[in-house]
Amino acid sequence: MGSKTGLLVYADGDVREALRRAGAADFDRTVGMLRRLHPGRQIEECEGSALSGGVCPPEGTTYAAGWPGVDVVADRRVMIDAPSQLPDHLVAASAGRRLVLHAMHSVVDWLAFAVWEDGRLIRSLSLSPDSGIIENIGEPLPFELPYWAGNRPADVILWPDEGEKTYPLPFHPLDLGEDALRALCGFVQEGRPDPDDVDADTIRLHGFVVRDPHDPDLAEREAQLRRAVEAMGPPRVYTLGPDGSLIERDGL
Repeated sequence: MGSKTGLLVYADGDVREALRRAGAADFDRTVGMLRRLHPGRQIEECEGSALSGGVCPPEGTTYAAGWPGVDVVADRRVMIDAPSQLPDHLVAASAGRRLVLHAMHSVVDWLAFAVWEDGRLIRSLSLSPDSGIIENIGEPLPFELPYWAGNRPADVILWPDEGEKTYPLPFHPLDLGEDALRALCGFVQEGRPDPDDVDADTIRLHGFVVRDPHDPDLAEREAQLRRAVEAMGPPRVYTLGPDGSLIERDGL
């Protein structure tokens, strides 16, 4: 599956303890939370997911749940390169609370996380081997310190023909990402869980489709794509001639 997350967590206190006490999430409370986060959007129920498998929902789907002390929202739309640019209304909803953003994608070894306290950004980090450090705001949090001190170097074997002799970052973003997920949210997605970790398999999130009523719905977007493909006409196939010129072939 690979490591992927797109998470927002709003908490009154310790996230780990709140999730450990979590039972079945109240549906009406969860819908009310989403309406506050997405005013004017259409919200339709769909199939939900366990927290363990729902940290990065399919495109167009939001997984969410609310309990006393903590609210969790999983949505690909929060996977942004610069966490400090999280839309203002999502940050404003954290007034009087802690807000955690955690985003990660294993295909490009990208990690981003951020923490706000009562709406004030105290830490944001975003980095990948291709882009380097995209954003680095605030002082490193305690779980980061071994990485910046050089105690957790990237254990990566590069392909023989790659120009880079070493990994371009002092540590692997996904390693830090798992430690950030544990420290900030109380569980891990991959790797060996600690005895104190929350069992994310037992926590259920409700599923929703959240859409702007002014945007074409999914069926219309698919219809637009089909019309565009049909308008392109049949494909044209070429072969390379003896003199290096391109010769169009009839048919496929």
